[in-house]
Amino acid sequence: MPYIESLRVFTRVVELGSITAGGRDLRLTPAVASKRIKELEKKLGVRLFNRTTRSISPTEVGQRFYEEARKVLEAVDMAETVVAQYSDTPRGVIRVTAPLGIGRRVIAPLIPEFVDENPEVQIRMRMSDRKVDLLAEGLDVAFFVGTPPDSSLKMRKIADVERVLCAAPSYLEAAGTPQRPEDLLAGHNCLLLRFPRSPEYFWMLQTAQGPRKLEVSGRYDADDSDVLTDWALAGRGIVNKPRFDVAEHLASGRLVEVLPEHRPVPSIFGCLYPHKKLLDPKVRRLVDFVVARRGKLLG
Repeated sequence: MPYIESLRVFTRVVELGSITAGGRDLRLTPAVASKRIKELEKKLGVRLFNRTTRSISPTEVGQRFYEEARKVLEAVDMAETVVAQYSDTPRGVIRVTAPLGIGRRVIAPLIPEFVDENPEVQIRMRMSDRKVDLLAEGLDVAFFVGTPPDSSLKMRKIADVERVLCAAPSYLEAAGTPQRPEDLLAGHNCLLLRFPRSPEYFWMLQTAQGPRKLEVSGRYDADDSDVLTDWALAGRGIVNKPRFDVAEHLASGRLVEVLPEHRPVPSIFGCLYPHKKLLDPKVRRLVDFVVARRGKLLG
């Protein structure tokens, strides 16, 4: 279906803002993606993009065509989903995203086994601690650890994830070991996961009076959770992490749990996917696959 595939290239170029990025997303070289766009413009007899040496943007007619092309592709995808309900062999591409920590330690290790069991399926995985827009970026499922945002997306909870505050022995020896939650506010260096529009500017700890919100601060923050772990291991501060993410370091003694009687409120490990009347069977199978193995992977 060359025309449909050209529509897919066109829509991804519009959404990602460049021919190179749109082609890469579809596993095409920039030359092939550019050729598809030119063929589409020739067929339609209009210019779909305004091009400069530094940028590309849809023309007025290109934007209108994009809006209608999206409807066509959604209809095609829905038709294929309906047909897939009658097949025992899932096939096609699943575009997956996950935060770095759980992506590397939980989701990625499962992918080879899943593909072995479902050889007609291809996985394209993106890992980032930044918030992503599933619809704008053409993703099928987003795994997450935390509090799900209010959105039109469907959410499936997979498990509760225990969190832990921890620090290196060298840090605690130099700065002192917090005895109460409020001690974290008295000069301790808290390592924070921060990025534009990040919701994690505070820590929620469990107390006898219920969850307590602490507006902690520190001299270090990053948008990569693994960087925070590295800083904690280097004795630079206290970090708030899912226990599975630092279990090895806790077991070895390189990190020590802080305030074990006031642990952070557990996070939700779950996934989000676009709302559809019929969830794509291959996506559902992947999520079921992860659910079946959550206990082994999360400890």
